[in-house]
Amino acid sequence: MSTSETNWKPLSERVRPKSLDEMVGQQHLTGSKGIIRQFLEKEKLFSMILYGPPGSGKTTIGEIIRNNLSLDYEYIYFSATTRKTGEFKKIFERARALKKHGKQMILFVDEIHRLNKAQQDIFLPVTESGTVVLIGATTENPSFEVNSALLSRCRLIILKKLDENNIVELLEKALEIDEILRKKRLTIHNDVLEIIAQNSGGDARIALNILDTLSESAEGLEKKSVDVELMKELSLIPGGRYSKKGEEHYDLISAFIKSIRGSDPDAALYYMMRMIEGGEDPKFIARRMIIFASEDIGLADPTALLIAVACFEAVERIGLPECTLNLAEGVIYLSVAIKSNSVIEARDKAKKKAREKPNVPVPLKLRNPVTDMMKKMDYGKNYTYP
Repeated sequence: MSTSETNWKPLSERVRPKSLDEMVGQQHLTGSKGIIRQFLEKEKLFSMILYGPPGSGKTTIGEIIRNNLSLDYEYIYFSATTRKTGEFKKIFERARALKKHGKQMILFVDEIHRLNKAQQDIFLPVTESGTVVLIGATTENPSFEVNSALLSRCRLIILKKLDENNIVELLEKALEIDEILRKKRLTIHNDVLEIIAQNSGGDARIALNILDTLSESAEGLEKKSVDVELMKELSLIPGGRYSKKGEEHYDLISAFIKSIRGSDPDAALYYMMRMIEGGEDPKFIARRMIIFASEDIGLADPTALLIAVACFEAVERIGLPECTLNLAEGVIYLSVAIKSNSVIEARDKAKKKAREKPNVPVPLKLRNPVTDMMKKMDYGKNYTYP
């Protein structure tokens, strides 16, 4: 790669690992007994869904697979956010042609959760037949965002959030191996790397981008030493960052639900927008509203459930930012509605009874006499329609 080609690439691309040994973190996948290492060493291909937080290494694993297989294969990278799904037809035709010549296609679909259910369905026949080895990457829970039929045809590979030690190690490696950073001859204090790690939210890409920006800014100011004071001067210490997987995720959704339960629409809307502004999936919020409608309002106002379900449908069809209006309307309705937990209390009593007495026979009069023999056995006898 020429120097000019390297210069415009972000640091996260310049230092992307080329082998599993170069990766930081994810040892449960890349270690000697890890499933990704077995995938590469044994070259026994299978479709998989890579599920993990942003910047945890999903795309990197795809690139490592691409560069380290010795099999005769063709690798295609497909971004669900930038390319048209109509291209899949041509891709699958190409895969079938390759298969006839004993060649395999590996298709990496980044952000596969962006594809709707119908679009995901088109992968079923080609993954089932082995025509395509699918590697799907997602930051969203596959249980909700990936078709169950497709999920059953793939192995679910879970990547963990990188911890602060992982991030510091990653930054130290970048300073060591990146030619552009080395040429700047900057002295970057250890506490700077630690602060970057603390504020990256476990996202390697964010951490490397902060380091890249910091080094460029320091060079522009003709500074050879980078310390915390310079970070503050350049406003490169990030503020509060909402993490959809972190503790704040659970704190905010708890405050949101309790505000609705307490009939405080203003507080509920505040916590809702805190989550939305922080990058939370609005469908997650809408799902919790549906649960709340049955759990905390129930028969006191059955319309609440209809409103909550309508909110979820609106979120799916409209998306951000306009769907926040639909969510706000639903939140206000649920907040001011009369509350009752009679449904959940009744459900829990029934569940307890079912567990205590799981084998009580169904009374004959409540059984359905679908055959003459059942009628002779008095199934349905004496049953009176209310």
